[in-house]
Parts: sequence; structure tokens; C-alpha cells
Amino acid sequence: MPTSGADRVSGYRAARFAVVDPATGEAFDEVPDQQPEELDAVVDRAHRAWRGWRADPVARSTALRVAADAVEVAGGDLARLLTQEQGKPLAESYAEVARTVARLRYFADLAPRTRRIVDGRPVRSEIRWRSLGPVAAIVPWNFPLQLAAAKFAPALAAGNTVVLKPSPFTPLATRLLGSVLAAVLPEDVLTVVTGREPLGARLASHPGIRHVTFTGSVSTGRAVAEAAAASLARVTLELGGNDAAVLLDDVDVDRIAERLFWAAFRNCGQVCMAVKRLYAPARLHAEVVEALAQRAKAVAVGPGLNPETRLGPVNNAPQLARIERVTQQALADGARAAAGGRRREGPGYFFAPTILTDVPPGSAVVTGEQFGPVLPVLPYRSLDEAVDAANSTGFGLGGSVWGSDLDRAEAVAERLECGTAWVNHHAELSLAQPFAGVKDSGVGVAGGPWGLYGNLRPFVVHRPQEA
Repeated sequence: MPTSGADRVSGYRAARFAVVDPATGEAFDEVPDQQPEELDAVVDRAHRAWRGWRADPVARSTALRVAADAVEVAGGDLARLLTQEQGKPLAESYAEVARTVARLRYFADLAPRTRRIVDGRPVRSEIRWRSLGPVAAIVPWNFPLQLAAAKFAPALAAGNTVVLKPSPFTPLATRLLGSVLAAVLPEDVLTVVTGREPLGARLASHPGIRHVTFTGSVSTGRAVAEAAAASLARVTLELGGNDAAVLLDDVDVDRIAERLFWAAFRNCGQVCMAVKRLYAPARLHAEVVEALAQRAKAVAVGPGLNPETRLGPVNNAPQLARIERVTQQALADGARAAAGGRRREGPGYFFAPTILTDVPPGSAVVTGEQFGPVLPVLPYRSLDEAVDAANSTGFGLGGSVWGSDLDRAEAVAERLECGTAWVNHHAELSLAQPFAGVKDSGVGVAGGPWGLYGNLRPFVVHRPQEA
């Protein structure tokens, strides 16, 4: 395994931990288990690198383009390693690498704008922008490369340096990415650190970190915010969702069924903004359940490196146990599995794609975030009832409305309490648009110019008007 920036730290410990292939359930590699006290040297080096990196925006832009080219060249190795440790089909891993490259190129071409303040006073005032300093990027296991790039690309473009910590379940591809970037970026501008807790907690609370950007659970996000508050570091938190999809009574079920299925089951349902609850008109409920169940039964499930696989395993044993628990509880509460409903026999962390019907609205698979290949389909009698049910959650990341009358569907989408609402599709984002949740789904904004400015602070300069 190539070295990452963290391996250059003096006194780096030899302790290591295993990485498991979720398709087999067996360890296949290991990575350094960095200890919390070693972060002092890492952050100190990032701070020293920041002094040079922030100075020349033209050089930064050029460096990020070169970095994008380097990642593109390494794409095959990155994709295969990503599939082996994360489980997703190889085609999806290639798409994730491509998205990583695209983010680097997008932010390489983005720069903050100086703005003149005109307020009638005899002074010339300008708002300029300055970088923050070392940024901590803490990334989950569902999209290790894509979410890492969503954090480090705007941070680097803004002139900050980055200490990147991947999940202990998926550290390998991120370490390889760090090595690829370390070969073309100035030393210590981006450092990858790997380790189990309390490494992440120590990184979030480190007094030398000026911005903490985190994606993960609500409970961990609250802990990250509390840790960052000790040094008054800025926080950006994307804390998952329980996205609802509402089908209108004029929807063409056959036409949307395939898109709807993948909106819920892509990456084995391990997507923060996947459809996690589906509300269908009572008269169409059985038809919707049957259309989705047919697809769940027919989809090719298997190891991600198999070219025929469309749906891989759940990423890790704790998450598989959670999916089993909420599914079995729903069935015990009276739900029925129209497809799936259980773990698949054999090695690996495979759970059969599951469509649940007759689900009590208060079941944990409805009220919480299952984050796996399980979708409850619930009937509704009135549209107001469906909207109220969609909004009756502490989450607020995304939502969607599906119907033939686009104006009507958009009007219903306006009523959803979430950061992004889609009509007749779900979880599709442009690099140029903002991405943010409401309620418990997050703090701060990522994506587009908002992601860049989230890594900057305003600096105002006043001077007298020239005579």
C-alpha cells in the first residue's frame, strides 16, 4: 500500500487494524491505527503548509487541475480498491471516482469575488475573503471518495489545508487517494490519517483545527459539534436523512417504478438522501408494492467485483445487524415482506432487497433511518395526510413527489420540510447547487459557491476616497 502524508509524521506508531471485504466478511488488508496524541504533529504540519498554500490562488487552481488529472489516471486502482472495501458494484465505484475528479475540476475554477460596499459614506469599502486554516474532514463509509472530495476540494480551493479522516470501515481507497494527491500537491496540504476512535473525536476537538466538516449520524454529529465548540471552530454537518417519496394519484406506476426502485436501493440503500419511506395512494398501493417487489426479487445481488452484480453487500457487520433488527421488529409489529425480509445465506454481509407493506407508521423502519436495502411502502387516504406523514420526522434532508401533472407535483414538493425536493426523480445533485438539510439533518451548506464560501471568512478593508 502506498504511503499517505500521515506516514511521514515522526514517531508514527506501528499499530494497525484490519479492513474487511463485506462480500466475504473476511479481512483482506490492514492500515495504521494512528493514536490521538499523534495528531498534534499532523495538525502542526498542516498549519505550516497553510502559510504557503493560501498565498497564491492561481497556483492553487493549477495544482487542483493537476490533482484531478492524477486521480483520473489512478481511477482503475481506486475503483477496484473501493469496491473491495465498501462493497458497491465496480461500475458505481468508477462513477464515484469520476465524481471525485469532477469536484476537483469544478472547485479549481471557482474563486471568491471581492465586492465593493456602496453606502453613501466618503470611504471605499471592500469585502475580500480569507482562508480559515487547517480543516478537519471526517468522512463516512458509504461514499468514501466522493464525500471526501466534497469536503477537501472546496477547502483546498479556498486556500485551507486539510486533515482527512476516513471511516475505519473504508480507509484503503482514501489512503490511496491521499498518496495520489500527495505526489502532486505541496507537502502536508492534504494529509490522510487512519484510526479507530477516539481519533475522530480528538481531531474534531483539536485546537489547531479551524473548521470541522463531518458526515455521519445525528448522535455523532452532535458530539462533533460539542467537541469543535471547545476551540470555537466552524462546523459543517451533514447528518443523514429519512427521505420520503410521495406518489400522487395520477402517477404512472409502470413508468416510474424502475427510477423509484433505484432511488431507494442504489448503493444497497446506503445513501443519506435515498428514498427511505414511500407513501402511495391507497388505490395504487398494491400496484406499487408489486412493481417494486418484482424488481427486488429480480435484481442481481452479489460481490461488487462481479460484472453482473447490480446490488452489493451491506458495508459492515454492525450496520447489517441494525438492518436485521429494524426489519424483524417491523415484521413482528405486523408488517409483511412482499420481497426479501432476511439476511441472505452464505458468506458476506448480504441482505435480500426488501419491500415491506402493512407497516405500522410508528415502526422504527419508518421513523428512523434504516440505511440499507429495505423500503416500507405506506398507503394514504388524502394528500394532506401524506404530506403530514412525510414531514413528521426530525430529519429534513430531501424528499420527492411523483406524478403526471408536473405543476401539481411541484406545488406538493414545496410543502415538504427538507433541504432539497425533487419531482419525478430523487437524489440527483449538480456540483453547482447547494446541498443542506434542515432540522436534524445538518448545519451549514455544501456544494457550489456555497461550499467554497463555507471555507472562507470575510475580510473588510476601508480606505478614504481619493480626492
